[in-house]
Amino acid sequence: MDYRRLVSKLMPSWKREAEVKMLEGYKIHGHPFSTNTRRVLAVLLEKGLLYEPITVDLKSGEHKSESFLSLNPFGQVPVFEDENVKLFESRAITQYIAYLHSARGTQLLSLESEETLATLTMWMEIEAHQFDPFASRLTWEQVIKPLYGLETDHTVVKENEAGLEQVLNVYEKRLGESRFLACNTFTLVDLHHLPNIQYLFETPTKTLLENRPRYVGG
Repeated sequence: MDYRRLVSKLMPSWKREAEVKMLEGYKIHGHPFSTNTRRVLAVLLEKGLLYEPITVDLKSGEHKSESFLSLNPFGQVPVFEDENVKLFESRAITQYIAYLHSARGTQLLSLESEETLATLTMWMEIEAHQFDPFASRLTWEQVIKPLYGLETDHTVVKENEAGLEQVLNVYEKRLGESRFLACNTFTLVDLHHLPNIQYLFETPTKTLLENRPRYVGG
């Protein structure tokens, strides 16, 4: 699974989208540095959909403002608007878009049977609860904190690399059985990993990925 190629393909330009005419009527309240925002941008790009990006200033705390809390009471980005439909939680948003536009762009769902649907759902849960906690902390410590002038805690990095390594060992074994994590085609499961993978390739943690050839280049 060539994640290097995929991340270069799937990370759209927030600024560029702001300059094109919005046709689908979608709005995304988020931030271009946010991995959760990027997860939604990735599925929109795979489906060839335009959107209106609305930047939420995380540094100033805009996501905790009364106006933003009216969109998401948990004060987190992104928020996705499709006319009367308002969604938060990036993975729920990606599933909504993938189902709604199942016949358009890249087919991100594999629903041939109850078994494949269950397997797809299982691996999405694995990404959210096994991979993401370690990967997100590593991204925060090594990429996001320096952007805000904060110091990286290398003890936290070491602890989370140990946890991520165990998850990647499971992934490497799985990819000896299947071309992609959920099945033999690219799905939302793989897409959900991309934002953190992109950031981690820019840090010393990339060695954990590069040492698993099936995961990054198979």
